[in-house]
Amino acid sequence: MEIPPAPTPEVPGVKPLVVAVDMGYGHLRAARPIARALGVEITLVDRPPLVGPDELKVWQRVRTAYEWTSRASQVPYLGRPFRWALDSVTDIPHLHPYRDLSAPTRGVAALDRMVRRELGKGLVARLRETGAALVTTFYSPAIAADAAGLEKVWCVVTDSDINRVWAPLDAAHTGIRYLVPSPRAGRRLRSYGVPEDKVSFTGFPLPHELVGGRDLPVLRRNLAERLVRLDPAGTFRRDYREELAQFLGPLPAGEEGSPPTLTFAVGGAGAQAELAQQFLPGMRGPIEEGKLRLVLVAGVRTAVEARFREEIQLAGLEGSLGQGLEILRAGSLEEYFERFDALMARTDALWTKPSELSFYAALGLPLVFARPVGVHERYNRRWARESGAGLVQRDPGAAWQWLSDWLEDGTLAGAAWSGFTRLPKHGLYRILDEITNASEKGTG
Repeated sequence: MEIPPAPTPEVPGVKPLVVAVDMGYGHLRAARPIARALGVEITLVDRPPLVGPDELKVWQRVRTAYEWTSRASQVPYLGRPFRWALDSVTDIPHLHPYRDLSAPTRGVAALDRMVRRELGKGLVARLRETGAALVTTFYSPAIAADAAGLEKVWCVVTDSDINRVWAPLDAAHTGIRYLVPSPRAGRRLRSYGVPEDKVSFTGFPLPHELVGGRDLPVLRRNLAERLVRLDPAGTFRRDYREELAQFLGPLPAGEEGSPPTLTFAVGGAGAQAELAQQFLPGMRGPIEEGKLRLVLVAGVRTAVEARFREEIQLAGLEGSLGQGLEILRAGSLEEYFERFDALMARTDALWTKPSELSFYAALGLPLVFARPVGVHERYNRRWARESGAGLVQRDPGAAWQWLSDWLEDGTLAGAAWSGFTRLPKHGLYRILDEITNASEKGTG
């Protein structure tokens, strides 16, 4: 089955500038489908030529501190102080009872000072020179453009709940148009003072290659195949046969008996790569017996790949590389995203921390969650679990035992179905509609 061509909306005038930051994969992963659909490249707002030497040093310090703290926070026992530090930076107050949360935090005030000291100066100059609209998946470019009085500014939110720093100091008078992946993120922005007409619920921009268009042809095909592999005993398919037939049609009999593919993906900072040491030995039997396929995703980090290879050797699984066991490590971010999306089309369960990949549950991918890194990831995990699409990992050393139980009783198949039926899948197309419609009206 060929993938339908990606939508190419006609945006009057100059095409929007799509920007992100190179801090983990999340903001880039959200920006990529939008940029591809608009026919533009992603512009990194934390890299030259948009930043000068002084601003570049600021971004480098922030990036290094974030990645180091993320990895250190996952160290057993010794990582507790770093988890506390990360949580304090990413803290999100309880939403209920509803109340006014618009008072600026220290982070908001600090960002406002940096903007007044010309953070984002190069970006603002580019936007003024070209007259382009701004579409950003990180908050600071939107806030810098808004402070400069620019009107055509969209901010794509990349978590199910967010810190106060996503909204500017005077949130009630912002011109930023927020595109949110969850209703809760919209409620949160309104509690921060952002006007209701500046917030639109779209869903997360999932890759067109994994959705296929508004009728979801690729998503439906992948899900139909996945449900057969995730339900070897037919438990789930018997219980939901009418619903499956209505939404997916006949399920592919050719997938009967095919082993499921489990993908383990660490974060962009390399956090939680050490889990492989715990679960690989127990998976040797099922991999060698053809009961399980396993893919370890190292992203673009050679150090993470080296760690995986070391643990594979210690687990006695070297002979299974290329035969039920794979490592995905790419030489560039673009290659990584291409290969990762292709991998998701054949993945049956995704084991990862609750990052932006939480939104991939809408593709009918059951999620197994490792420990969250930061408060925002705790909310992502809760969002997916409350929708029935996410499960929390149990003892990694016994991973195959609880995974095989979930296969036998249809738990993973049920999580896949819940993600497909309950979570928004049209985020990319809704975001493109928002940009196109506003551009046609000549407003931001």
